[in-house]
Amino acid sequence: MGGDYGPHCIVPASLDCLLEFPSLRLALVGCPDQIEQAIASHARADRARVHVVAASQVVGMSESPSQALRGKPDSSMRVALGLVRDGAAHACVSAGNTGALMALARHVLKTLPGIDRPAMAVAIPTERGPCLLLDLGANVDCSAINLYQFAVMGSLAAESVGVVRPRVALLNVGAEEIKGNQVVKQAAALLQSSDLNYTGFVEGDGLFQGEADVAVCDGFVGNVLLKSSEGMARMVMRRGERVFRRSWYSRLVGALALPLLRDLRAELMPSQYNGAAFLGLQGLVVKSHGSAGRDGFSAAIRNTLRGIEEDLPRRLSERLHPLP
Repeated sequence: MGGDYGPHCIVPASLDCLLEFPSLRLALVGCPDQIEQAIASHARADRARVHVVAASQVVGMSESPSQALRGKPDSSMRVALGLVRDGAAHACVSAGNTGALMALARHVLKTLPGIDRPAMAVAIPTERGPCLLLDLGANVDCSAINLYQFAVMGSLAAESVGVVRPRVALLNVGAEEIKGNQVVKQAAALLQSSDLNYTGFVEGDGLFQGEADVAVCDGFVGNVLLKSSEGMARMVMRRGERVFRRSWYSRLVGALALPLLRDLRAELMPSQYNGAAFLGLQGLVVKSHGSAGRDGFSAAIRNTLRGIEEDLPRRLSERLHPLP
């Protein structure tokens, strides 16, 4: 029921994934009438693998986490998280209110031992392959210990997808040790004394050059970086398309370059990387962009399926040692 488009986007995107993954089963949580109407308009819906779960309340995109937590016990978000807690679902995917999702997830699923705050993490493209970036907005104000815990979880998550000794870096305004605020410097001191493969500070340009496998920052910085990079990617694609339409010659060159442009779009478009996992919970929760369209929400489901296969909550639980 969440996001900018609600069931009109989320239901078709979910049903698309049923066609792509034969073993997938879906529980769509929310207003049954709206969900059923959206399913009925999808010609190839595999109804046998879709279960509609009723919820009488919806968390608005502008509502505070406390309102969602105390005032809406039967919200679609809370019911969906309850399915994960009770073992009726492997994961929860939501395009709804980020703060409310985080608060409800912490309340319903609880955090893993040793973790104070979960962190939103997503793999972003760089010149040397994906880099796991966290936090992306769940924790706007962080302590040095929070950043340290994010680094530990990010490193373990990167290892789970085959990265050997992930290079962990703190996102900062400079690479020199004297740069940054006190929180970042204190987090660096903690990481330097840890057994992680901590490589120091990384700047924004170095991040996209592939200087780290895991980049750690507070949610304010991470969210601004992510949204800015997504906006830049879209602008580059649109300007490229306009350049190839300027004249008959440019249109001819554009036609010849079309296969390469399609490959570049598929590699860089933000929708392909949609779906940020909440690391540190006793269950898998993935947050989709609220503005994600049909393709973007499908990508969030695909990323969630990979998280299920990697069994991230269990792996983190087994590997986390007592943290500061």
